[in-house]
Amino acid sequence: MRLKIALFLFIIFCGNVIVAQTTSFGENLNTITTAVPFITISPDARSGSMGEVGAATIPDIHSLHWNPAKLAFLQDQSGLAMSYTPWLSQLVPDISLAYLTGYSKINKNSAWSAALRYFSLGNIQFTNESGEALGTWSPNEYTFDIGYGMKFNNNFSGGVAMRYIYSNLTGGQYVGELQTEPGTAFAVDLSTYYESDFIENNQWAIGMNISNIGTKISYTEDDIRDFLPMNFKIGGRYTRDIDQYNSFSISVDINKLLVPTPPIYATDSLNNPIFDENGNQTIAEGQDPNVSVISGIFQSFGDAPGGISEEWRELMYSVGFEYWYQNQFAFRGGYFHEHATKGNRKYFTLGAGLKMNVFALDFAYLITASPDVKSPLENTMRFSLIFDIGAFTASAKDGGL
Repeated sequence: MRLKIALFLFIIFCGNVIVAQTTSFGENLNTITTAVPFITISPDARSGSMGEVGAATIPDIHSLHWNPAKLAFLQDQSGLAMSYTPWLSQLVPDISLAYLTGYSKINKNSAWSAALRYFSLGNIQFTNESGEALGTWSPNEYTFDIGYGMKFNNNFSGGVAMRYIYSNLTGGQYVGELQTEPGTAFAVDLSTYYESDFIENNQWAIGMNISNIGTKISYTEDDIRDFLPMNFKIGGRYTRDIDQYNSFSISVDINKLLVPTPPIYATDSLNNPIFDENGNQTIAEGQDPNVSVISGIFQSFGDAPGGISEEWRELMYSVGFEYWYQNQFAFRGGYFHEHATKGNRKYFTLGAGLKMNVFALDFAYLITASPDVKSPLENTMRFSLIFDIGAFTASAKDGGL
């Protein structure tokens, strides 16, 4: 049974969302692919408008996704936020990411948070090899996260998050003789955060988050299982309060996938693959990617076929800035960079924020900077709505609502 559209979506969304790049950069192209890349999409408009920085940005309600350790530094007692991101909106109207998150302070030194992420791939029509309709299906994926952050002292904190992942792309249809099934996995995040006011009205911070350390995922009953997008993120921030009305921040993040790099396989003079006595394809350069999760994490730092130069190319860079006026109006911008042989995602981001007594609104817009690779978020407006539960309660008691 051939699932034309379903398998096309499977390639797009389970192949690190890399489209039309196989001939763009010649033989040097060697992208790292993982399952469920939707969990790496920026869920909120604030970081989405700042080049996707988040390891050390000023703590906010979306800290669970970017760095759970920052939860301990949240000032308000509790909050709730909803975000919506259209996906591939230039091609189809019904693919989107929705994100709901909330947090609550346990005491002045700790807080917990939970989040639900839902990725809808719209409606598709399944057909067999003869083109006969087999029915329709609405592929979907979601995660449920819960996290905790705690201060160790006035400047330093640690955090942990747990994540359940569910991915149902084919609705149980058959591919050949194999019946597909939903993929499920569990993962954890481990993070730290440090901030310090080194001079009056000046602050610097550094944060680290190792995310999506978890079980492999499969969509059939065979032994083929794929890595989650395990990621190492480290970042820094500088913030300055110019005066009582104006402040700005500059943040930088570096990311690296903790997943084995695809090796270069040996071929004969006719370009046919060469297999060993066990039926495995022979590796010419690099290392075997079929390893355990822990082995894959350590292997990812030195298994690139191109050596140390290719390892450096696997780093992704983000830079973002944020300007606030009277702590009510924000203007944001950023840039994201990925090497041409590792995906070639390059784009600028812009955004704005409006903060009121109870509600806050954030908006984000993406502009592609690479002529060869178009982002699924190009020319798309994303938004987040934040609800300050503590301020709402106080206003209600004071008769302000």
